[in-house]
Amino acid sequence: MAEFLTYSFVWRGLAAGCCVAVICSMLGVVLVLRRLSLIGDGLAHVSFFGVAVGLLLRATPVFVAIPVVMASSLGILKLAQRARLYGDAAIGMVSAAGVAGGIILASYGGGFNVDIFSYLFGNILAIGAAEMYLSAALSVAVAGVMLYYHRPLLSVSFDEEFAAVSGVNTGYINTLLALLTSVAVVLTIKIVGMLLTSALVIIPAVTAIQLGRGFRVTMAIAALLGVVSVIAGMALSFYGNIPGGAAIVLVNIIFFFLSFPLKRFGAQL
Repeated sequence: MAEFLTYSFVWRGLAAGCCVAVICSMLGVVLVLRRLSLIGDGLAHVSFFGVAVGLLLRATPVFVAIPVVMASSLGILKLAQRARLYGDAAIGMVSAAGVAGGIILASYGGGFNVDIFSYLFGNILAIGAAEMYLSAALSVAVAGVMLYYHRPLLSVSFDEEFAAVSGVNTGYINTLLALLTSVAVVLTIKIVGMLLTSALVIIPAVTAIQLGRGFRVTMAIAALLGVVSVIAGMALSFYGNIPGGAAIVLVNIIFFFLSFPLKRFGAQL
């Protein structure tokens, strides 16, 4: 383990991965409770288009992908409200449009196809210093907003109609949740890749829901599981010479199955 921690690229990956894992896990609890788990997967597909635009313009892909994914998340909300589509149908339409747009741009881009594949599968050990600072700053901002609005988020998560009757501006909270999820999803693409982004959002959350009692405790467990999975996944990747994103997902899956015997034997927290 000492050798593992002597490399600067490992520390950069750990710092960025742990920060992003915390906000993804916390947001994941809210999304799972609201049955919006697939929005993370859908926005990850849309980020493919944002990254392709960034590479085509020779700009930093993350900076381009964040506004693109934010606009798409708002589009999903509008489609669900005005076209009266079910949420999963709206997510499916927008994500399909994002993938189609990304494929078209990639076919014209040619030269950046190699770069775009690195975003499809992620590489946590290749995170640079600028990406680490960006991930940390945006993660702190997202976590701060979530803590500030934790009461309305809690109310909307369990009963949106009751929250609206109680005076909570549910439209504002839904928009805020969609924008925060957009930022979190884009930050994960360099860590686990677009194809596995939902794993950091959904799996720690559903595992924590098996173990936790109460909203705050469940969010804390989810954040802890996310951080531990990143650290263990990076160690597996380093020593086992396997892709970092896949290793992180594998650890999360193991935690999920371990949650059942823990719950059965009364280890519920």
